[in-house]
Amino acid sequence: MKEITELYKVLSDETRVRIINMVFKQDLCVCELVEILEESQPKISKHIAKLRQIELVITERNEQYIFYKFNHSNDRYKRIIKNMIDEISTIDIYQKDIKRLQMIDSFVCAK
Repeated sequence: MKEITELYKVLSDETRVRIINMVFKQDLCVCELVEILEESQPKISKHIAKLRQIELVITERNEQYIFYKFNHSNDRYKRIIKNMIDEISTIDIYQKDIKRLQMIDSFVCAK
C-alpha cells in the first residue's frame, strides 16, 4: 500500500505529471524536457529526482547525456499511468507539450 501512496504523492505535482506524460511516450534528456516544458533545468532535474526515487523513471546513458524513460517493468504503475495519460490527453497544456515535442527537429543532445 505504501508504494501506491508514494506514487500518488509524486503525481500530485503538475510538472511531474507533464514529465511522465512525455517520457511515457519517448525517452528524453533534461535539455529536451526543459525546452518542451518551458521550465528551468534545476526545476526539471528536481522533479526527475522524485520520479527516479520511486522508480517511475529510469535512466540510460548515451555518451555524456542521460536519457530518462518510463519504467515499464512495474505493471501496476504502468496501468495507473496509462489510465492517467488517457484521461489528461484532452487537457490543453498536455496537448501543447506533445505538439512541442513533435515540432522540435533536433536537440543539443541528439541521440
